[in-house]
Amino acid sequence: MTDTTLPAASAAPAAHPGRGYGQHVPGTVSGLTATGGLAVVELAWRSYRPRHGQLVDHYEVYVSERAGRAGGSATLLGRTLYPHFTHRVGPKPRTRHYSVVAVVDSGARTRPTRPVSAANARSVAAGRAVAQVGEFDHKGLEFALSPDRSAGYRTAFPTGVDFRYGTSTPSRDWCYLHPGPADSWAGRKEHTFTLRFDLRTAPKDDLACALWLIDSHATAAGTAEMTLNDSPVRTLEFRGGATRGSVEGDATRAGTALKPSYYEFPMTAGLFKTGENVLKLRKTSGSWIAYDALGIFARE
Repeated sequence: MTDTTLPAASAAPAAHPGRGYGQHVPGTVSGLTATGGLAVVELAWRSYRPRHGQLVDHYEVYVSERAGRAGGSATLLGRTLYPHFTHRVGPKPRTRHYSVVAVVDSGARTRPTRPVSAANARSVAAGRAVAQVGEFDHKGLEFALSPDRSAGYRTAFPTGVDFRYGTSTPSRDWCYLHPGPADSWAGRKEHTFTLRFDLRTAPKDDLACALWLIDSHATAAGTAEMTLNDSPVRTLEFRGGATRGSVEGDATRAGTALKPSYYEFPMTAGLFKTGENVLKLRKTSGSWIAYDALGIFARE
């Protein structure tokens, strides 16, 4: 679920919800729920219906790291026009506490809801990195050509991406956008991104892969084949995004239309070997995907 927020919402400083912003209107927002998932906490509530013909201008969402009724420790997380909000979070599980205030067209505000709590699911990217490209932060700005220079892809990566963990640099050696055979700007052909990494010894236990995207093509996200050391790992079928990841790179920015997606799955120990290992992702159909981060992790 992607919310529509007003400008500069996520950059707001700490605040006291429901205080110091003019008069209150009766009641509070009701039905607030928070549901944790992979990389997100989804918030939803009932639409507030003010009295005397006023209209809701927007809702403000607050978050606190401490339990209890919202107070000085609550931070304005964002504003939304609709009765739902997606809080994008990192790989490690953490319990957070949320409350919501409705602001009507006169500027008057409801009192904050009683906080509700939720923890995001643990991502495999919270484990020990065996190999990793990018940060799992809902941004792709650290990659080459980001956020909007995909036209330079064929010049910068004439044979695709070939990245060595520990030596290569994301800002130079890994493109933010992975084109597919439907993309005329990339030659209408399959493109392979390669991640190389070394292991002192082959693992005894299974590892796991995490692939986070900040966006994908809305109607032609397509598929990709992943292999490790020339052995098939799986076919990835990508969910449609917002077709904005080719021109912007920050899914945490207020008002963004980006539609991230997340793919995590086990990788059996027998696929790995001592020495160099080669992970390949070949875009086999459809259009581009836009990277947040890719990595292989040992569970901790």
